Amino acid sequence: MDKDSKLKILAAGDIHGDTGLAERLAEKAKKEHVDLVILCGDLTYGEIDTKGIVGPFVKRKEKVLLIPGNHETVATADFLSELYSVKNIHGYSVKYRDVGIFGAGGANIGLFQIPEDETFELLKKGYEKIKYLKKKIMVTHVHPDKTKMEKFSKFFPGSSGVRKAIDTFHPDILLCSHVHEAEGIEEKVGKTKVINVGRNGKIIEI
Repeated sequence: MDKDSKLKILAAGDIHGDTGLAERLAEKAKKEHVDLVILCGDLTYGEIDTKGIVGPFVKRKEKVLLIPGNHETVATADFLSELYSVKNIHGYSVKYRDVGIFGAGGANIGLFQIPEDETFELLKKGYEKIKYLKKKIMVTHVHPDKTKMEKFSKFFPGSSGVRKAIDTFHPDILLCSHVHEAEGIEEKVGKTKVINVGRNGKIIEI
């Protein structure tokens, strides 16, 4: 494959144990010939129903990255990543061609909360390993604060930790989910394009 060709990604979040949705997304990934699938957390519904969420992608030989949301623990995300031999990038990063991808899951609300300063430190830890690369994608479950996405819900505040990471590291793209009502919303924060990928997924090329 031409190293100068764009990296094609299917990103989705908030599957919440819906195996039918996971199958449809996996079929979309195959049909669109994506290089990579990124799952932005809330794979389960309160730690229930871990079966049939990652498997459909692996069965179709898709490469998968994932992070936990606020409906599952980091341990559950680790369990899924080990079971299916995929990568949990919570506090970590990977390089695909010339693109560095780093992430942190969890949220500032819900069953498994992560403090804002910890979210920032996890993102910083991942960023440090890929900061030399020209193109960067940050992956979180929660959206940044002081953005349009925050206005779609009175119950889910944006994350100051994620916002600080955007302002500090200036990734090209931030992929998030969390607020179902904001699915598909895109906005610019500085030089970063922030995309709520939602349950139905979004194709991104970089």
